[in-house]
Amino acid sequence: MAPPLTNAAEFTVSEIAQAVKRSVEDEFGHVRVRGEISGFRGQHSSGHAYFTLKDENAGIDAVVWRGTWPRLAFKPEEGLEVIASGRLTTFPRASKYQLVIEQIEPAGAGALMALLEDRRKKLAAEGLFDTDRKRALPYLPRVIGVITSPTGAVIRDILHRLADRFPSHVMVWPVRVQGDTSASEVTAAIEGFNALPPDGAMPRPDLLIVARGGGSIEDLWGFNEEIVVRAVAASAIPIITAVGHETDTTLVDYSSDHRAPTPTAAAEAAVPVRADLIAYVDELGSRQRQATRRAALNLRDRLRAGAAGLPRPADLLATAQQRLDRAATGLETALRHAGQKKRIEFGRSAAQLTPALVARRASDARTRLDNTAFRSSAAISRIAERRRSALQAVLGRLSPQALRSEIRHAHNRLDPAAARLVPAMARIIDQRRQRLGSAASLLNSVSYKNILARGFAVVTDVEGRLVRQTGQVKPGDAVTIALSDGEVGAMIAGDAPPAPKKKSRPRAADDTGQESLF
Repeated sequence: MAPPLTNAAEFTVSEIAQAVKRSVEDEFGHVRVRGEISGFRGQHSSGHAYFTLKDENAGIDAVVWRGTWPRLAFKPEEGLEVIASGRLTTFPRASKYQLVIEQIEPAGAGALMALLEDRRKKLAAEGLFDTDRKRALPYLPRVIGVITSPTGAVIRDILHRLADRFPSHVMVWPVRVQGDTSASEVTAAIEGFNALPPDGAMPRPDLLIVARGGGSIEDLWGFNEEIVVRAVAASAIPIITAVGHETDTTLVDYSSDHRAPTPTAAAEAAVPVRADLIAYVDELGSRQRQATRRAALNLRDRLRAGAAGLPRPADLLATAQQRLDRAATGLETALRHAGQKKRIEFGRSAAQLTPALVARRASDARTRLDNTAFRSSAAISRIAERRRSALQAVLGRLSPQALRSEIRHAHNRLDPAAARLVPAMARIIDQRRQRLGSAASLLNSVSYKNILARGFAVVTDVEGRLVRQTGQVKPGDAVTIALSDGEVGAMIAGDAPPAPKKKSRPRAADDTGQESLF
């Protein structure tokens, strides 16, 4: 059959798809759609995010492009009812229409509070809000870092209160305290303060204050973001948070080390009152002086009471002086009587020592000596005769024939013994050599020279004593350092370091070029 005649124009699939796309985009160039997020699984590997907005009767596909994601004030979460702003378009390849989202906001305060409660439970389950991880605030911080808006009343209140209580060095990190970039800027400020080196050109704060004024829950939402809560919990520097009014509570208040109801209260918690501190120190000094004065008076009274109970020095010496006088009085009489007694005894002995008596005693002693000499000479002659007879008997047995016979008998007895002795001695020598080798190996294994080969050294002073502690030497002492290949001389220069450090550094040399051992 011939095709029916018609004047309808023909379109390709692409033409129809593009026409529908233009119509939809022209009609719905900007829309706000209220619905519940469903099917959200986070960002795709490409950086885009895909999910569905639905209500009880219908659903619409939604997409957040990678470039739009960082600008979202509220990130999409599964099951959250939101109002999405964007433009409606089509996806020609699948004949589907979708909402390209440019902004997301919770659908009312109820949805926002539900999201806040879910996030609080999640972070609490991770232990970020545990009280045992909160640190004590420094009593007198040298440097205080403040993270807030540089133009609001908050920073003026904090600086004014710090100046009234205790003037301190304050470093301000300016950030936006509300809006799309608030959370990222506050997080970067916390991490930036923590990244400062303790001894760098810019001092590192001892305490941080994160503060802003009051506002609605939407205005304070940046301080409920996870990145800010985690940055506060991970900070190595203690943090005081003062976000909103006294009735406002954000998630950073749970993770911080101290929550202040207002920025002014945060400044009061950061430092004590200088005047009160000076008065307290003065009071302590006064109490110390009074206590010292009372202790001195008490000791003086005790000394006086003890002195009153002691006898007078003159009384202590009087008795001894009396005994000395009595002894001196009787000493002359005693010496005279002793001299007379010795003189009488000497006179009695002198009468007995006449010349005839002395000559008789000398003659008797000479007679006894002559008798003793005669007996000794006869005894020596008899002993010599006996020894001569014994010697003759021995010489009679030591004839050449008798000696040769004895030698042959000795050879006959020693040859078998020598045949057995040589192998036995060889075995004994081998055993002793093995024991000596084992002992040498053991000695070598425990020798300090092996330790020297590993890089250690033995330090001795001029007297050869080991130097085990730095207190044994002083600057200028000469020492000897034993290394693995020999010994070198050294001289102590400088003081010992306070404590060993992990990283080694070159040893300093003194004016003479001698390197320091420390």
